[in-house]
Amino acid sequence: MAELITLARPYAQAVYKMASEKKTLPHWSEILDKLLQVISHESIAALIDNSKVSRQELTDVITAVCGDEVDQEGKNLVALLIENGRIELIPEIVAVYEHLRAEAESTVEAEVRSAFPIAEDQQQKIAQALKARLGCEVKIKSIVDKSVVGGAIIRAGDLVIDGSVTGKLAKLGHALNL
Repeated sequence: MAELITLARPYAQAVYKMASEKKTLPHWSEILDKLLQVISHESIAALIDNSKVSRQELTDVITAVCGDEVDQEGKNLVALLIENGRIELIPEIVAVYEHLRAEAESTVEAEVRSAFPIAEDQQQKIAQALKARLGCEVKIKSIVDKSVVGGAIIRAGDLVIDGSVTGKLAKLGHALNL
């Protein structure tokens, strides 16, 4: 995983720099999200893995599927990634780009895992508490994960708050073994 991030970073930084200079950061988030959706599709993934499909054919197919949702610069990125054999790095490019954008906008995405959906008012309270602790705007991404059992696990940047029943039981078990 770290190796893929290392390979993706120069592409993400170049896209970020261009988008920042042109003040099109949200637009590029949309383009990268669309590219991620396209290459994640089962049939496109099969084409990417098929060595019989030429680079030009793959470029043509992906840009055609993207249609007008991806502008010429986005299509140029697709062509460059395919030419360099790096189209599979799109997920990592998206992650690095969004991280750079969040840093620039002084925002952080907090992932909240819980066994059940979290109400909007609870999400706002969590965001306010994290904003006070981290000193920046917080976007909440709520994920339902039945393995959490109860409570929640919050990840925001390098901060992890494990308030889950599973986590508390694991700590108790560890304490009893000592």
